Amino acid sequence: MADIIDYDHGISAVDSRFERPHLNAVHLMIDDGRAAVIDTGTNSAVPHVLEALAVKGIAPAAVDWIVLTHIHLDHAGGAGLLAAKLPNARVTVHPRGARHMIDPSRLWASTLAVYGDETAHRMYGEIVPIPVDRIVETADGASIALGRRTLRFHDTPGHARHHVCVHDSASGHVFAGDTFGLSYREVDVGPRQFIFPTTSPTQWEPQAHHRSVALIESLAPRAVYVTHYSQVRDVPRLAADLHRLIDAHAALGEREQGAGADRHERLRDGVRDLVLAEAARQGWTLPTAAVLEVFGVDIELNAQGLGAWLDARAA
Repeated sequence: MADIIDYDHGISAVDSRFERPHLNAVHLMIDDGRAAVIDTGTNSAVPHVLEALAVKGIAPAAVDWIVLTHIHLDHAGGAGLLAAKLPNARVTVHPRGARHMIDPSRLWASTLAVYGDETAHRMYGEIVPIPVDRIVETADGASIALGRRTLRFHDTPGHARHHVCVHDSASGHVFAGDTFGLSYREVDVGPRQFIFPTTSPTQWEPQAHHRSVALIESLAPRAVYVTHYSQVRDVPRLAADLHRLIDAHAALGEREQGAGADRHERLRDGVRDLVLAEAARQGWTLPTAAVLEVFGVDIELNAQGLGAWLDARAA
């Protein structure tokens, strides 16, 4: 049975069941009998998305849009397979990412470089290309219609140069992919939510990230939807924490700029320390071992992203 969280304004989150429960959300938006899928998860998420649409009474032919915030495979790896199941859906993607959805060979090569062959195939499967005539490039300021609402796209680099955030006219909310960070429900303390940046490889840029977070703030949304994991509120407080933690990651990287062969281990230890410092600062009640388990993959990826940033600065 699909794991679905329903919000207001026809918005729902579907657990893609990627790696563990409530790690990776696929968002559905339904308006006047038509639907959009915002980020797709991986190939293994496709049956869960189709089941969720059926639960909502939405036929595959009634899905007008597959909206990609960016093309990292935990967000877009299932887009080609899902598009093959949704005959009328067009796929929106940042202009920098469009060619990689049409021909995913370079995207796949970079994924192999990060994860290795065995792990990449286990996590993502075979990436299905998307026909060029189903791709809609959404540069900054582009918009699409779904039923009676408009979705407007904003260029939001920082996490990746091929990232957009999506502002929904009906709710006023923003779909932020990874630009507004990670917010795992396991560390919530009652209704109080928390945020942590994701600097995963290979295009993290702290100043661009600050500008993109500020842009989201300027839209004054009452809620933001992050892929990891779904709706967050109290946006001004979370944005302030995100700015502080972006700076903390950049400072960590700068401290290790000249590190030798053990640079990655030092970066990874530094990100782990940032996670644990945030746990203490915010009063998370989850035991330390459980916090490190929840953030384990992100600690590694953030360290890799910091290393890529340092290498790009040195080039």
